Amino acid sequence: MRDHSLHWDCLHHCGACCRLAPEERQEAIEALTPDQQSQYLSMVGPDGWCIHFDSGARRCRIYAERPDFCRVESLCSLYQVPEDQADAFAISCCRQQIRSVHGGRSLELRRFERLIRSTPSSR
Repeated sequence: MRDHSLHWDCLHHCGACCRLAPEERQEAIEALTPDQQSQYLSMVGPDGWCIHFDSGARRCRIYAERPDFCRVESLCSLYQVPEDQADAFAISCCRQQIRSVHGGRSLELRRFERLIRSTPSSR
């Protein structure tokens, strides 16, 4: 049974999605068009993080102009997820990436879990 009380939202200053390491995100890369794949790979820094990620401030330097594939909302269209399943899909993607980058017992994952359980009006 689906928990309708969960609503996806971006956890600011998390940065997990900015970990682009192609060897860790092959499934995501395969969902992209060839042009998007090329752009994605051009954004990968030597340490596997996006070259536009400010690790000190833990934020994207090109957030307003970031590519579609950097927008969690766009993942649903890439994977052809029905609209009524978008929150659950985005939550699953974020949980997986946050666990991979920060760990399953991380502060980021705990903060994300609280965020998705809050009502949209309390955010």
